[in-house]
Amino acid sequence: MARNKYPEETVRKILDTAERLFIETGYDRASLQEIIDETGLSKGAIYHHFASKEDIFYAVCDRIGQRNAGELVAVRDGPSLNGLEKLRTIFKVSLHPDKQSKMYSMMPYLIDNPKFLAAELQSLFMEVVPEFLEPIIRQGVADGSIRTDHPKELAEAMLLLADGWVNPVVQPTTPEELRARCEIYNQLFFRFGIPEMIDRESIELLEHYAGLGRCPPEKTNG
Repeated sequence: MARNKYPEETVRKILDTAERLFIETGYDRASLQEIIDETGLSKGAIYHHFASKEDIFYAVCDRIGQRNAGELVAVRDGPSLNGLEKLRTIFKVSLHPDKQSKMYSMMPYLIDNPKFLAAELQSLFMEVVPEFLEPIIRQGVADGSIRTDHPKELAEAMLLLADGWVNPVVQPTTPEELRARCEIYNQLFFRFGIPEMIDRESIELLEHYAGLGRCPPEKTNG
């Protein structure tokens, strides 16, 4: 059998196709066979690079994360904002409609997929907190805009609640429940000098994601 001289191109083709299918139909509905058909690759070529559809999904998410990381780095390293301003900005960047709508349509409810949820939590604690949130909070402590003796733990708590409790991708959530969670979230972190971390614009975006029709029947008015 001839060796593939361009494995990177094959992987890119698989991930481009899978990302489009996951966004268009969702992870659960997109099948591995569709990925095979759309790429025009053989099943063997797919399995040479990925063991399963789940592995492809993780690779797609990782690639999206790498694309988004550039914007987060720009916020973290920007010279014009203080720590609090960077914290608010990085939250808004992560909530950008284009990013969230893609992830929202692509992902299953994480609460129903423990393996995906575990991977998400690992990413938060091993990557997002130490690389982005903790350095920003430490800057805020240094410039006086944020008050805490425990920047690492504050970063972990803020991100865990924002991404795991407030985020409607984790579990079915009505807009009303979402607003209540955002209100509690803001109250919890006010004592650290962080007023209204989730502002009205961000709440409206989150309400939109929460109201896209993915809630269970008993939580709708229909």
